[in-house]
Amino acid sequence: MKCLIYVSLFLTVQGAPQRRDISKLPLKMPQVSPKVKDTYLCHAVETSQQNPTYITGFVPEANKDIAHHILIYGCTTPGSQDSVWNCGEMAHTTDDYSSAGVCGTGSQIVYAWAMDAPSLTLPKDVGFKVGGDSDIKYLVLQVHYKNVDSFLPPKNGKDSSGVTLLTTSTPMPRAAGVYLLGTGGSIPPKSVEYMETACEINEDIVMHPFAFRTHAHTHGEVTAGYRIRDGKWTEIGRMSPHKPQMFYNVTSPDIEVRRGDILAARCTMKNDESRTIQIGATQNDEMCNFYIMYFVDGERTANSHNCFSAGPPYYYWDNSPMVHKMNLKDAPQTASLIPDKNVYLKISSPAHPGMSQQDVTLDENVQDRRLVRLLDYLNNAYGDPDYYPPL
Repeated sequence: MKCLIYVSLFLTVQGAPQRRDISKLPLKMPQVSPKVKDTYLCHAVETSQQNPTYITGFVPEANKDIAHHILIYGCTTPGSQDSVWNCGEMAHTTDDYSSAGVCGTGSQIVYAWAMDAPSLTLPKDVGFKVGGDSDIKYLVLQVHYKNVDSFLPPKNGKDSSGVTLLTTSTPMPRAAGVYLLGTGGSIPPKSVEYMETACEINEDIVMHPFAFRTHAHTHGEVTAGYRIRDGKWTEIGRMSPHKPQMFYNVTSPDIEVRRGDILAARCTMKNDESRTIQIGATQNDEMCNFYIMYFVDGERTANSHNCFSAGPPYYYWDNSPMVHKMNLKDAPQTASLIPDKNVYLKISSPAHPGMSQQDVTLDENVQDRRLVRLLDYLNNAYGDPDYYPPL
């Protein structure tokens, strides 16, 4: 597993304009052969402990017909010392690989890809600092395999899906970070459901969001994210997950997020099936994720990297502990308006509106354990295991 990143150093002539020297660093699966669909595999590389490196761009090298999605995590320690391991704790396990979490300690998301999203270049003077004195000592590549037919007999193929990182040794004056909003929960049969989450920023930090990304499976129609300040809602981004799941420019280019602001997201889901759809790790499940990529002046990014709620039927904005700060009467109706179609989806699930925690009847032997397990999985997978709103 100990693959060490070395970045070439270039000399700059004193007095000449400084040139940012870009190196290409491939972060790819080492010729793996997953045998079961919905397998999650992880592969780690160790960053240089002597000199920090700054990631300024991402070039995906993957096919959506094989890879359902790809994530790059920054870890203080990896989940395993093996070269490749199974890191899909709620998906399928396999005897071909040992099983462990993505990170052992210090988990944060650096990049996400799906649906043949194109390359991403960060704004001028912005980079993810890795190695050196940063908290990111390892980069871990996670690939969720959608289709494994090409790896089975008689083809017996190998896979090297991954991402080429554009890096520089030149220090960046602005540090990049990713903040993720997501939910647990379920979608009743034949219904439209709102999956919502919201968290207050409690750090002395100024975040400058510059890009956003949505992620859902087949039932996601539109996902939207907002900053709420003094009861005023400002859109960070809104997109249909059926579009390429790339990082898009934020709706409000000069938006800032400060202490006391609330970050909120909603995934509008439409379930035409006759079964209940659960949030989970396989293609038959769903996901509700809204990613915010941001920068800060200097090096200190947010300590908290995500905000998860239990989702429906346990959590909605209108039973959030912060509902008195959210001014829901002014929440934008466009949160559930499908972009480019001008189609508004109104919630129709029987649990809403106004379902309080006291009104929820849980089967103590089944539903409660499932909820706790799901929240543990989501927060262990994405970092900050204690950071999600109370039920």
